[in-house]
Order: sequence, then C-alpha cells, then structure tokens
Amino acid sequence: MVSADIAGQPRVQLKFVDAGDLYLAWRWEHDPGQPRAIAMPRERVQPVLDELDDAIPSQKAGEDVRGSLERAFAGPFGDPEREAALSSKLAQALIPFSLAAEVNHLLERGIRPHLRVQVSPSLGRVPWETLLVDGGRRMVHEADVSMLPPAGVRNAIGRKVSAYDPAGVVVAVLDPKVPGGVLGRVLREGADSPVAELVRRLGERRRGADPAIGGSIGRGRLRGLLEDADRLLYVGHVSSARHGLDVRLHLSDGADTPGRAAPIGAHRPLAASDLAFGSKGEGPWRIPARVALIACESGGDQRFAEPVGLVSAMVRHGAEHVTATRWTLPTDDGLSAVAGIDEPVFASTVSAIDHAQEQPEPILALGAWQRDQAERWAATGSNAHSPLMWGAFTATWAPAHVQ
Repeated sequence: MVSADIAGQPRVQLKFVDAGDLYLAWRWEHDPGQPRAIAMPRERVQPVLDELDDAIPSQKAGEDVRGSLERAFAGPFGDPEREAALSSKLAQALIPFSLAAEVNHLLERGIRPHLRVQVSPSLGRVPWETLLVDGGRRMVHEADVSMLPPAGVRNAIGRKVSAYDPAGVVVAVLDPKVPGGVLGRVLREGADSPVAELVRRLGERRRGADPAIGGSIGRGRLRGLLEDADRLLYVGHVSSARHGLDVRLHLSDGADTPGRAAPIGAHRPLAASDLAFGSKGEGPWRIPARVALIACESGGDQRFAEPVGLVSAMVRHGAEHVTATRWTLPTDDGLSAVAGIDEPVFASTVSAIDHAQEQPEPILALGAWQRDQAERWAATGSNAHSPLMWGAFTATWAPAHVQ
C-alpha cells in the first residue's frame, strides 16, 4: 500500500462536461499551469453508461422498489464476474491513457494520489471508487477519491466551513416518522442492531429524534439542533425531483408546515431550497462541518443541469465533508425479501459510514471500508458485499481555503 496522507498527497482535479461528446479537463493542484484536456466521443462512452443505468436499483418508469431490486440483483451487481466486466469497461471508457499514465507514475514511486472528480450530468451515477483499473485492483485500492463541488459552491462569497470538534455534538436523525404513511421504515429496531450500538456509542453527544430510531422530528427542531452541532447523521428518505433545488429530505413535518416543496398528502418534505434560502424569511440554515445523508440518491446534485441539491446546499452553508449516495439503497428488509440476505447489511453500512465520519480524515476512512467490502465481494461473491451497497456512497470534500 502506498502512502496515504491527505494533507500531503498530490491531488488532481477532474472536470467532466457534457457537450454532445464528453469532455474532460484535469490539472494537478501542485502544477496548475499545466492543464490537460481530452474529448471522448459520446458513442464510445454512452453504451457503458447505459449498461450501468440498467444495473443500478434506482426505479425506472413503471417499476416498483422491489422490481428495481430484483432487476439489480439479476444483473452485474448480483454476479462478481459481470460486475467486474462492467467496472472494467467504465474505467476504460472514462479514464484516458494519459491520465492513467500520470497516476501510475506516482504509484510506482509509492505515492498515493487523490482524485477530486467533478462529474457532468451523464456521469452522476458512476461509482468511481469501484472502477477496475489494473489487474483486479479498483480505483479505491490505488487512489483516494472524492467528489469536487462546483467552484461557485465551494468558493461562494461568504461561505464559511463550520467549526468541528471531534468530541462535539452529533445530531442523529434516524428513520424519522413521516406523516401520512407515505414512506415506510428503513431501519429495523432491536437492541442488537448495529444502529442501536451506534446510538449507545454516541451517548450524550447525540441529539435528534427521541426515541433515537423512528422518532418524530420536524424542520424547526432540526434547524435549532444544527446551530451548535459538529456532525449530522441522517438515515431516512430522500426523493428526487425535476431540478436540484427541489430534491427533498423527509422529516416529520405536516402538510401545513411552511416550506418550498409541495406537500405529499399529509406531509411536506424539506427541500434543498429550504436549506439554501430558508422557508419563512429566516435565511439559510447553519450546517455542521460533517454530514452523512444515508438515503436514496441523496448525492444526486450533479445529475441536474444546474449542479445543486442537498449536498451543494450543505457545502454552501457550512459542511466540509458530506457523504451521500448515488442511487437507491436497499434496506435490510428489501435485501432479505429479494436476495435472501439475513445479515444486517444496511444497518452495518450505517454504522460504517458514521464511523468514517468520526475519523480525522473521513475520505480515507470511507475508502478503507470500501476496500474491505471490495475484497470480501471478490473473495466470497456474497451479495452481502455487493458494490450495489458500498459503491453507492460518495464523499464530497470542500475545505475552507480557496481552491
């Protein structure tokens, strides 16, 4: 294993643009005067992107949640050999030879690079960490990977990263009750659950729904709790929309609660625009330095023409590290029903993400967990370790200094 010190690593920024064909520009942060650029013919990259879209469990038109999971497990994410073939094709299509040569030059010297990726809308669901790049080794084996927010977000005028105390307050919103029965539970209860152990570990540092799992919490209370928080852990539902500012996080608010998202029956979701602008004239929210959004497609900002959404709103208003997901996540009940998996895979994933957020370098900790899962998937072929779960997670990093 090559060295992995995020403070001293060589970092390369990759910026993809959809303009008919796919365009990539990259530059090493220690050598900004030498940018590189390449055009990738759309007919070369689109077929494998379509294959990926068919493989992930995000719902298609006319498909219910169970149907989407059954399709996903019947495809590459249910078979190690087919998944390896897909991940290899994605790497070949999206990583140009010249960039690969630069990365390999560092690796040969025992230096581990950090890839900061700003994707275009067509690449919003690419699991960069899973890409097979060399002899069975994945990108997460060879490099640290994070998502790069747009410059207008990370360098916004007046943006300040919230202070972070490793022993400070954690706001844990775990499977909040949503009014009207429009959305079901995502966590199983039980004293032996990995999430129950997480709650015990956080102890007095935890603030949030009461009881911790399945309690009620509305936006007013959550906003107040975040004013002096160091971390936010949200496990629940996020729903997508036609544009990024309307991506919605679901709490326990009734339909009569003021907000920018349209009500769904007896419930009004919390939109990204509520976080960014406020909903009653009170202004933007204060967001803690570290945020984990463990919910379906919570990290889909850059799939929209205007790359804003929940992650961008969190970054713009205080977050430095945001962990979110690229596609729909299966719950433990879903995994049991569709794939016959009785292990608490989803609950264990929640615990692993929370653990990574606690570490001095969350990107490195997330990558270590993903490497472990990748090796278990290769060794066992068990769907409990499929990239369908661990490949969904992405880390966005936006430090306070101008980049």
